Amino acid sequence: MIEDTAAPKAHGPYAVTAMLSEGYRSLPRAADERTTLESFLEWQRDTLARKCDGLTAEQLRTRSAPPSPLSLLGLLRHMADDERGWFRRTLGGQDLPSLYSTDADPDGDFDNVDGADAAEGLTTWRAECEQSRGVIAGHALDDIVHQKTGSAVSMRWIMTHMIEEYSRHNGHADLLRERIDGATGY
Repeated sequence: MIEDTAAPKAHGPYAVTAMLSEGYRSLPRAADERTTLESFLEWQRDTLARKCDGLTAEQLRTRSAPPSPLSLLGLLRHMADDERGWFRRTLGGQDLPSLYSTDADPDGDFDNVDGADAAEGLTTWRAECEQSRGVIAGHALDDIVHQKTGSAVSMRWIMTHMIEEYSRHNGHADLLRERIDGATGY
């Protein structure tokens, strides 16, 4: 079983309240913009971790419904690539390859999970989140950087986009987790 010891345990059908942590209730309601953005990004990261908590490697690899390749492990791998791409490569200017996708296999993060190491996927995602925190700490919200396409983006835009990206995929994660063991909620 792959466990996230920092998140509350939730098992069994319709464990709604078990998956609701104090984290949501403690989100700042009247903080400055940066604190608010950082807090919501951390909440979204924690939500994905909670959706994966306590599941076996096989359960993390479970696909949603054919023909979709969507799985919790695929979401972890995708978000590791997104953390790396937006924060380390775009904002931080680091020359790094994608972790799970290539030009020849752009959906490798989602598609190639059948034989993938689930513990490695979780560990890599956590490491990319930690690296992202370091990059964020070194930048102001108004800092402007350029995507590989040449488009200018601010750190504010990147953080807002990542909150949106996690929010969308956490909706997928909620459905995947419910299908696996009936657990629902944050």
